[in-house]
Amino acid sequence: MSTTEQVTTSGAAIVRRPRRVRLAWFLIGLAVLALLVVASIVVGTRFVPVPTILDALRGSNTTLEEAVIRVRIPRTALAIVAGAALAVSGAVFQGVTRNPLADPGILGINMGASLAVITGLAYFGLSQSTTYIWVAIAGAALAAIFVYAVGSLGRGGPTPLKLALAGAATSAALISFTTAIILPRGDISENVQSWQIGGVGGATFPRIWQVMPFLVVGLAICFLSAKSLNSLALGDDVAAGLGERVAVARGLASLGAVMLCGAATAICGPISFVGLVVPHLCRLLVGPDHRWLLPFTALTGSCLLVAADVLGRIVARPSEIDVGIITAFVGAPFFIYIVRRQKVRAL
Repeated sequence: MSTTEQVTTSGAAIVRRPRRVRLAWFLIGLAVLALLVVASIVVGTRFVPVPTILDALRGSNTTLEEAVIRVRIPRTALAIVAGAALAVSGAVFQGVTRNPLADPGILGINMGASLAVITGLAYFGLSQSTTYIWVAIAGAALAAIFVYAVGSLGRGGPTPLKLALAGAATSAALISFTTAIILPRGDISENVQSWQIGGVGGATFPRIWQVMPFLVVGLAICFLSAKSLNSLALGDDVAAGLGERVAVARGLASLGAVMLCGAATAICGPISFVGLVVPHLCRLLVGPDHRWLLPFTALTGSCLLVAADVLGRIVARPSEIDVGIITAFVGAPFFIYIVRRQKVRAL
């Protein structure tokens, strides 16, 4: 294979993009994110002009200062960090499993985190936000291990289709368990129902700061695993021949991805399809090299979740639609497209 090519998770070779093209796309992504951040602060139930926002930030207007700083800015910040976490976790899971259908939502990992949190609320009296995060990460890890074990059964090992089916079945079972826990518990059902949809409403900076250490550590692990993910993309035998300890590399990268999706789910609820759509788009723009792919995926994931939040406020004004619903509308057709493409290739 040429040094200018690399095998992607779908098994196809893609020519690496020149460095200047990658930098150009990265700068475009930063510009788009900046515009979306402004739109997220300006657009809402009430449109607030930028000059008024600047006055509010300087403390000239107490009412607007409260509306902007205490509601919209933390909400935008949460969308940025959660979008980056979910997108990077999806890219890592796709690289670890060499499965183009891998996504924390599709594989049932988000629902594992969700069930763990709800179980803790219902039966163990969870009250501390940091405890929520640890419990969510543990639930995500257990779900990931279970899905991979089930998808590995039978001939052929963990094929993309088997992992997707195992994840879908696990998600359905976990949703049923979650519903069975919530229904008889009226004391928690009202608060949990909106959280289960997945959204960034009600964000505060104290909550964001509590989850940031977990996200930073998870991102650091994933970024440090980028070179190993490049080796794994070539196949286990080739990776081992290049001196990679395959099991250790796969386990370490998976740990970072589980931390990201577990922490994001703890604070936002289960948001699906961000980790599916964004990595595929980013590979088309910057190529399959994970050293570039993961940072650009983080940036694009932030753009997607902020855009989904803004769109949810516009289409249902004066009410709003949670980002989990918006990403489902975007991701579900894309998931069907990927499945059909993989089916055609298998024929």
